[in-house]
Amino acid sequence: MTTAFDPKAFRRALGNFATGVTVITATAKDGQQAGVTANSFNSVSLDPPLVLWSIMKNSGSVEVFDNASHFAVNILAADQIDMSNHFARPSDDKFSSVDYEKGLGDAPLLPNCAARFQCANYEKVDGGDHWILIGKVEAFDDYGRAPLLYHGGTYSAVVPHMGAIQKTAEIDEAAAEKADADREKLLDKNLYYQMLSAVKRYQRGYWPMQQASGLRVAEARLLMILKDLGTVSFSDMGDFLLMPEQDLTPAVEKLTRKAWISVQDDSLTLTEEGANQAEAYWQLSEDYQEKVFGDLTEEELAVFRKVLKKI
Repeated sequence: MTTAFDPKAFRRALGNFATGVTVITATAKDGQQAGVTANSFNSVSLDPPLVLWSIMKNSGSVEVFDNASHFAVNILAADQIDMSNHFARPSDDKFSSVDYEKGLGDAPLLPNCAARFQCANYEKVDGGDHWILIGKVEAFDDYGRAPLLYHGGTYSAVVPHMGAIQKTAEIDEAAAEKADADREKLLDKNLYYQMLSAVKRYQRGYWPMQQASGLRVAEARLLMILKDLGTVSFSDMGDFLLMPEQDLTPAVEKLTRKAWISVQDDSLTLTEEGANQAEAYWQLSEDYQEKVFGDLTEEELAVFRKVLKKI
């Protein structure tokens, strides 16, 4: 047990508690804006709906938050490390190069977050070298994206715990056995049903790991297809993506903003950074494929591939 109180050691010890990453934003009554990266966000109460976060007393942004009617908590998604770093650095105008919309009290709302909370200033509490700011939530957005985490002094991402996955798999298997006993066996003979069930079981294990990266399914799949095929026309990509154009268009727009793909005329091509990202997704895919099919022999895999191609 550590008894000597070393501030640096204390900070390292606190780093064992994994947190999310937020950007807290506000606009003062005189129009001055502030945005700070913080991982001190937490919930306080459901009734009334209260949340809190803390800011260093010597921060130059304190005055803006004091003179703002509202502040916004932008919970960053796993692919928003650049956004976190941007608001963690000092700058005369942090919002000049950032797209945002105005929320309650003109507090800036950032795009592509995991969630956003718009809060009225409720109470300010003395917390040692920090001010604890409590806000009353008046509006929120829940986008369900994988969050950006901070742990041990570095950025992290959500990965489903293997123990939880195993327990879920055991429950699913037990439920499946019960369903088999309760129903007629006609579905066992229906190959289409068996294919859909197999795909669903495969996705249940693979998708959580892929989505932990912060990209939606369509976005990750688009990167992987371009890595494999090179330049692909927008019109052909819909067929490769196996998703409707309404999913393809926002995926292309987002990856273009991130400079991971380039669009010229009707053609989509990976940038160098996009190729690096796609390689990571392919590795994830191949690792999971090995986990699922690793026990099959080469002959069994050859038959499986032959059947899939025939279908």
